[in-house]
Amino acid sequence: MKETDLIKHVTLSINPKFQDWVLFQNGTYIIFENADAINNLEEEAIRLIEKFGPVSIGNSSEDFDVTSLNKTEGWIVSCHGYGIYTYVSPQEIKSKNVNQIGLFGRTKRDLDGRNPIIIHINR
Repeated sequence: MKETDLIKHVTLSINPKFQDWVLFQNGTYIIFENADAINNLEEEAIRLIEKFGPVSIGNSSEDFDVTSLNKTEGWIVSCHGYGIYTYVSPQEIKSKNVNQIGLFGRTKRDLDGRNPIIIHINR
C-alpha cells in the first residue's frame, strides 16, 4: 500500500476529535490526547512504540482487540498500550477471521516497535 493511501485510511479510522497522532511505516499509529503537554511528539511516539510495540511471548504485549471500521475499509488492531493502534487493510490479508486479522496487525506493530520509522505526524 502506498504511504498516501495508508495515511488516508488511518485518518478515516481516527475519531476527528483527535488531531494529534503519529503514523509508523507498517501502519501502527499513536493518538495523543494531550499533545500540547508534549515537547517533542516525534520523540514521544518513538519512546512509546519502542515500549509497547515489540511482542514478547507470555505477557500483555500478545493481547489485541480487532475493530471493524465504518468510514473506511479494514480494521484497527489495538494493543496493551493506550492509544496505540495498527491499521490492517483487506488488501493485506484475505481472511476475515478476527484472530488472523489480529495476529497480522500484532505482527505489523511488532515490526514498527523493533524498527520505528515515522511516515506521518498529524498535529
